[in-house]
Amino acid sequence: MNEDKVEGVAIANLIGTDEHSVVGWIYRWNTGALAVMWGVNGPQRVARCQPDLSDVEKSEIDFDSLTRIEVKGSGQDWPWRSAK
Repeated sequence: MNEDKVEGVAIANLIGTDEHSVVGWIYRWNTGALAVMWGVNGPQRVARCQPDLSDVEKSEIDFDSLTRIEVKGSGQDWPWRSAK
């Protein structure tokens, strides 16, 4: 990575609930921060990370909320948004 620019590298795949599909990736930036990047279908419920992340890394990306994203078209809002 170039130290003069902010760059990221994928460190883990986000695996969907079908246990096969990669629905997104976890990136580590050269600043040390972690971020989620979703695939073309946008946010989807996640079953696991491959390879697995440490508890600290999972906390940084709020992995628990990624496992509770509602299925598209279900009429349900995302779990971290307040009720209307």
